[in-house]
Amino acid sequence: MHFIRYTTLARGLYDYPKIDPQLDPLQPSTDDIASALAGRDATRPQPSGAYVANLLGFSTQVPMKVVYLTDGRTRTVQVGKRQIILKHTTPRNMATAGKISGLVIQALRHLGRKNVDQQVIVQLDHRLDDDARKQLVKDIRYAPAWIADIIRSLADRKSAA
Repeated sequence: MHFIRYTTLARGLYDYPKIDPQLDPLQPSTDDIASALAGRDATRPQPSGAYVANLLGFSTQVPMKVVYLTDGRTRTVQVGKRQIILKHTTPRNMATAGKISGLVIQALRHLGRKNVDQQVIVQLDHRLDDDARKQLVKDIRYAPAWIADIIRSLADRKSAA
């Protein structure tokens, strides 16, 4: 009989690790930890910064300090060697939490207006399906003006194709 042991990830946060036959216990993903923190604290997480740029393929770097915007309090949670930074933000920034539009807006914001070139737009264009484009257009009012212009151009690209 096997006993499943839990590990303490943070104060009040525990993990029952998945067991891989070759690798033994697997570490939980950063998103799983953030979701558990959000569930425990009744908040919402929105990936931000270098982490969301990596998720969308704009960067190959995997940050050790992962930043999530939240409607909860600002704090840092240490999980092993990883740091999860929860930053309190405005309701406007949280309006797109959990949606593809939230990821796109935060990734473009992280890259900055000067670093968003045609290559980034083409890469984003290839990643978005029709539903994602509709969601972006629906949430355009939550984006800064320069990102809203990019969203409009992405919507026009699809309608022209």
